[in-house]
Amino acid sequence: MSRRSGILEFAVLGLLREAPMHGYELRKRLNTSLGVFRAFSYGTLYPCLKTLVANGWLIEEPGSAPEDALAASLAGRRAKIVYRLTAEGKEHFEELLSHTGPDTWEDEHFAARFAFFGQTEREVRMRVLEGRRSRLEERLEKMRASLARTRERLDDYTLELQRHGMESVEREVRWLNELIESERAGRDQRRSSAPGEAAQQDTTSGETGDLPRHRGEVAPEGSSSGHPTAPDPSDDTTK
Repeated sequence: MSRRSGILEFAVLGLLREAPMHGYELRKRLNTSLGVFRAFSYGTLYPCLKTLVANGWLIEEPGSAPEDALAASLAGRRAKIVYRLTAEGKEHFEELLSHTGPDTWEDEHFAARFAFFGQTEREVRMRVLEGRRSRLEERLEKMRASLARTRERLDDYTLELQRHGMESVEREVRWLNELIESERAGRDQRRSSAPGEAAQQDTTSGETGDLPRHRGEVAPEGSSSGHPTAPDPSDDTTK
């Protein structure tokens, strides 16, 4: 499995954990809610869904709304397929959520993981955030060293582009620092709470700290919002 297809499978499972959807709904959510997928080929979504069904992580169900069935009949098409997460699929997604290895720190994977932080345990969030920060600090050090070596050979525009890239990484490091401090503050607050109150807070695995109010100003590198494409009903029908 390629890294790109693995990220797509993770995102699809995460979205379907929220509610069953048909293909077009998934396409729209991937494109708007998870902007990292704005440029992916929609032709890869349906093979991904078929793979997840074959693995037993999803099941296909016909659209249940009577008006959908009537409209499909009048148009000479079959009803749209709805994809539902199975118990095995939920268990697999929760296992993926617990991963904190180097892949979760990379640009595209981190953006997808961050989108599901609300369903992720606090300690896992902390490890992913700290790993991402470490990765960016390494990148920033290399960029500074490269700029110092080549500064005299660069024209003004190339030099400005290099500086712009460094500033983008520096902004994300500052953003990550704020998130990490917020997570730590929430954890410390929970530890200082009364035992009964702490136990009540622990019932939600995705408990979050108070995130910075201006967190929307800087998005994870590699992510952005997108716009849904025009519906293509033929993609969502059974063959």
